[in-house]
Amino acid sequence: MSKKPAIRPLGDRVLVQPKEEKEVTRGGIIIPDTAKEKPMEGTVIAVGTKRDKDGKEVPFDVQPGDTVLLPKYGGTEIKLDDVTYQIVRSEDLLGILG
Repeated sequence: MSKKPAIRPLGDRVLVQPKEEKEVTRGGIIIPDTAKEKPMEGTVIAVGTKRDKDGKEVPFDVQPGDTVLLPKYGGTEIKLDDVTYQIVRSEDLLGILG
């Protein structure tokens, strides 16, 4: 795992590192970047600070290190030090794997 990125999500947002898709199929066919599907799973790197309407901190359902299912479209993709991350709202995560 790479070093912790210099970004911390705010509010109810979660920083996720999507899993890389394989560039070659089992049959040896190379898949170009334009034909690759967006990753549907990734690893939680950091979580923000979720609060209720009274200002009390509410724990997240996910923690750093969890593998989660991501929505196919949504969130904000960012690139830091040649690593791609996605920032999504915690409520947009579809589930925890494993």
